[in-house]
Amino acid sequence: MTKSVLNKSAKIDFTKQPMFFGEDNGVQRYDSAKYPVFNKLFQQQLGYFWRPEEVSLQKDISDYRELNEQQKFIFTSNLKYQTMLDSVQGRGPALAFLPFVSLPELESAIMAWDFMETIHSHSYTYIIKNLYSNPNEVFDKILLDEKIMKRASSVTQTYDDMINLGYKWHLTPDKVDMYELKRKLWLSIVSVNILEGLRFYVSFACSFAFGELKMLEGSAKILSLIARDESLHMAISQKIINNYRDYENDKIMTKVIKDTEKEVYTMYENAVGQEKRWATHLFSKGSMIGLSEKLLHQFVEYMANRRMKAIQLEPQYDQKTNPLPWVDHWLNSRSLQNAPQETEIESYVIGGIKQDVQKDQFKKFKL
Repeated sequence: MTKSVLNKSAKIDFTKQPMFFGEDNGVQRYDSAKYPVFNKLFQQQLGYFWRPEEVSLQKDISDYRELNEQQKFIFTSNLKYQTMLDSVQGRGPALAFLPFVSLPELESAIMAWDFMETIHSHSYTYIIKNLYSNPNEVFDKILLDEKIMKRASSVTQTYDDMINLGYKWHLTPDKVDMYELKRKLWLSIVSVNILEGLRFYVSFACSFAFGELKMLEGSAKILSLIARDESLHMAISQKIINNYRDYENDKIMTKVIKDTEKEVYTMYENAVGQEKRWATHLFSKGSMIGLSEKLLHQFVEYMANRRMKAIQLEPQYDQKTNPLPWVDHWLNSRSLQNAPQETEIESYVIGGIKQDVQKDQFKKFKL
């Protein structure tokens, strides 16, 4: 199969193409679309554009120094884990999904998705280089952290399976079974949906708990912006999943969905178990005000129920109410970003009053 960056055929109606594995995209036009919702999600991502440097970490630097060892352990462990997850997401959608997309509106949504994930990775670097005297001590330990890497394998495996078989299909399509290829695609999309909608949330809750205590508020604000983006990325994967269930009329994928139903439930079960074990690990040296291991376990089950219901799966857990209702305030970060003077945006503060002026700063200054 020959792959082209521009399909020159004028006879193809891209509003009738499948989401994946159809004809190569031609002229990028967005005045008509098979699934207009992807155009809306693209526009929302553009509207949410932000830069980490817009949020001041000046107070966070002193806050971090005041943390006890248990608090530092919780904060740093989560930061390392979040950095790993967005390192995967910073390249995963572009490698695993983009080469096989057949709809312009879905293509643009995934491109914006991948770009925003890179901003998230830059955000973690921004936090780490500001709060830690030696950033290498954080970055270099990520791949050496057994508990983080054990969780990473379940995140990356479905991506890698899809990438490897998908590229083989591009080169030798007659040697690839379409059922197996679509099975890899389905499981990777479900895995991404779990990643975006569940795997971040123990770490998010801990970051927001510090913010509730008026500590590390700049970092919490950055994490709230990341959480807002992730909800959009989760929506993209949800729409893909539900489109396959309801609208695509793809007989092979319909069979894949039916055949893998038990496996999908197992994926959720494994993710919930991993997140619970992560919460236990975080609080192995003590708790923090407003959070506990038990509350985080309940929170994971509550979020898992919501995520499964959104993709037409039966909720599997007894936790029906949110045990951490204050987290919603941070997840709905639009309520935190009403005006620049309320959010410590650096571009607004430049030229304003500096808080770190030394006593002898103007000693040599003469009128």
